[in-house]
Amino acid sequence: MMQITKLVPDNFEVPETLETMNYRLRMLTVNDVLKDYLAVISSQEQLVNRFNDDSPWPNGLTLEQNLIDLGWHQKEFQKRRSFAYTVVSLDDNEVLGCLYIYPSQNKEYCADIFLWYKESYIGEPKDEELLNNVKDWVNNEWPFKKVNYVGRK
Repeated sequence: MMQITKLVPDNFEVPETLETMNYRLRMLTVNDVLKDYLAVISSQEQLVNRFNDDSPWPNGLTLEQNLIDLGWHQKEFQKRRSFAYTVVSLDDNEVLGCLYIYPSQNKEYCADIFLWYKESYIGEPKDEELLNNVKDWVNNEWPFKKVNYVGRK
């Protein structure tokens, strides 16, 4: 059986949250399935090919497929192989986006980071605010020397 390595060392304490004045990041779980699905579907146009992978995701995404995806993300987080955070309103009533931290496909980087903010907020400072807050958080709280913000400058 192939051994899959962890993205971070065993002694690294994975941050549970990042909280700002406008939103909170926390682990994405299967309990977020409906709110996450609604956010993804409402942002469908922005997400297709957003991450330079020629994937049609989320076109055709069903609630059941989203549940499977969220279960996979949750298990990967627990095994420390990748990390998916949901971006939620401070009252936890609305999913506003997601952040994914994966092992990099490029040996030049320690990790590939994908993030998106709900389409209804694009064009407002919140998308750029999320990117800037995540960059600061990763620089200050994570052990990565160099990360690739896929689809971003």
